[in-house]
Amino acid sequence: MKRARRAAPGPLPVLGLLLLGALPGLWTVLLRREAAALPEPRPPAGQSPGRWGWGRSPPVRGESGGGGQKTFRTLLAVPAAATDREERDGEERLAVTDSQPPADAASPVERGIFWSRELEEQVPPGFAAEEAAAWLAAARAARVASLERGGCGRSSNRLARLSDGSRACVRYGINPEQIQGEALSYHLAGVLGMQERLPPMALALVEARGRQWEPVREELRGSHWAEGAVVSLTRWVDNLTAVVAPAPWGAEAGAGRRLQPLSAGELVGLSPSQLVELVQWSDLILFDYLTANFDRLVSNLFSLQWDPRVMRRATSNLLRAPDGGLVFMDNEAGLVHGYRLLSMWDPYNEPLLRSVCVFREGTARRVAELHRRRSAAAELRRRYRAREPLWARLGFLSERQAELLQARVDFVHRHIAHCRAQAAAL
Repeated sequence: MKRARRAAPGPLPVLGLLLLGALPGLWTVLLRREAAALPEPRPPAGQSPGRWGWGRSPPVRGESGGGGQKTFRTLLAVPAAATDREERDGEERLAVTDSQPPADAASPVERGIFWSRELEEQVPPGFAAEEAAAWLAAARAARVASLERGGCGRSSNRLARLSDGSRACVRYGINPEQIQGEALSYHLAGVLGMQERLPPMALALVEARGRQWEPVREELRGSHWAEGAVVSLTRWVDNLTAVVAPAPWGAEAGAGRRLQPLSAGELVGLSPSQLVELVQWSDLILFDYLTANFDRLVSNLFSLQWDPRVMRRATSNLLRAPDGGLVFMDNEAGLVHGYRLLSMWDPYNEPLLRSVCVFREGTARRVAELHRRRSAAAELRRRYRAREPLWARLGFLSERQAELLQARVDFVHRHIAHCRAQAAAL
């Protein structure tokens, strides 16, 4: 049996189909003409139309290491895992609430390269010296009431609850130089006048039958910590959030461009909160260069070779307190471990330092003194021995490491002088 053939369509239906197919193109042309007639959109009043933007990270767990995932567009941004809708909502919300500097704001920079005194006074105080000293004394005297897994980085670390009710991260290094680097970095921050950005840290000796550890003797057996090992106790801090690198470190590096110096000319139109965060970032990058710490922003830059979106994610070992203060966490890669790997990480650390040309005047003054007196290692040793009872258990820098520290101080001093000369020539 032959199948019945369908009748061929007549000319009118064919013409109708052709008209329907042309409608999307006609609609697109009309929209483009309408858009061309509209004025070009402008940023909100008071917001710079340049590359700088702003964003805050969502809450993450209360302590060190890693944190949530965030991205930065032009100064700070939103979680990399967030949807496009969440990114748009966050940017619109921040544009309304936090991106409009006062019209009569004073210049954020003095004498070309120093953050203004008024701006520095707005930086959150961090861990005050008296508060840190009180916590350290209490932590050294307290007994460890419990040890818990999780929340403190590596699986070998533990979250400790002390007998006074406070909590601390107990870090057990893969090798002793990591704990030594953590301790020396903490006290170098004190030499530089930026220790308030680091949570209080003390060393402790693991002794299962000792007074401090006796309540957790069984937990120690499961931890596989060596008897007599030196660990670090770092104060636990609640309600911290992740931080994404601001431009030029985030946006430009993520786009594969050479890092451009953060200078006074780049700050026009930024809100007070943006400027306050940049003050802290300038200290952080200088600190990480001196310690050769590769486990923070440098590790993100290194990962760009296989992950082009890494700069849109949270910066390792950097968190933000509720008052906006940055917290420099987990510095065990600094000084000792970092100095062994300079050839690998300095191609990233040095461009980062060169990308900063605005500094806290107090930081620059301390660097100048250490350079003039050639006393970086001596000042660090003096402070370390005076403030850490267990310093001899781990020892100090080797002679070669002490020379490297001084050489890096000298390099930072020359860089600051170069920035000053550039500012004077403008």
